[in-house]
Amino acid sequence: MHSCSVGVVDKLGMEVVMFDGQFTAIDFETTGSVEGYPVEPWQIGLVTVRENGELDCWESWLRIGERPFHPKAPGRHVQVRHHLRQAPTLEACLSRVRERCVGVPLVAHNAATEKKVLSESLPLETFSPWIDTLKLARAAWPGLNSYKLEDLIDTFSLRPALEKLLPGREAHDALYDAAASALFLQHLLAQPGWETVPLEVLCAPDQSAWNNRNK
Repeated sequence: MHSCSVGVVDKLGMEVVMFDGQFTAIDFETTGSVEGYPVEPWQIGLVTVRENGELDCWESWLRIGERPFHPKAPGRHVQVRHHLRQAPTLEACLSRVRERCVGVPLVAHNAATEKKVLSESLPLETFSPWIDTLKLARAAWPGLNSYKLEDLIDTFSLRPALEKLLPGREAHDALYDAAASALFLQHLLAQPGWETVPLEVLCAPDQSAWNNRNK
């Protein structure tokens, strides 16, 4: 049993925006860093969670021309390279991305990658607020051995639900990882004390306990 910490501090005089449970989890798979080439996304996965808790999934390959990938770039890009040559660009998917990502919190595990890809690929769009499930996991369970997304899924017995939703998928597939983030956040929000946590806290969780353990 993993006890769950909650750190909520009311700020006098400030409006508290409660989280209604609706969000879109997002994940990109990228080429990785290669000298002389930009880091480019080659797959996007979006999982929109409705107010009733239902998960609505969408994904797309993204166009990548003749360029190298980092040798350790994860995912099955080698097997699907022929699809990537003919896939739409991220800009061409903008209507789908905007439909699912504007006006709701965006969720990702270690969200810096997703923030960077969106800001560089779609600089005229504004996407916010962001909820980072890596930071939330550290805040809620500061004593875990691993905070890798695939390890969190196993720690909290979420893999059966994930495999039922996306049979045959595995980690480092964009849709699979987005769904994993969505299921993890749903699990966290079902824990005592987290059901009514303000959106502000979810976006900036208190990681001090984890930081103190890892000094």
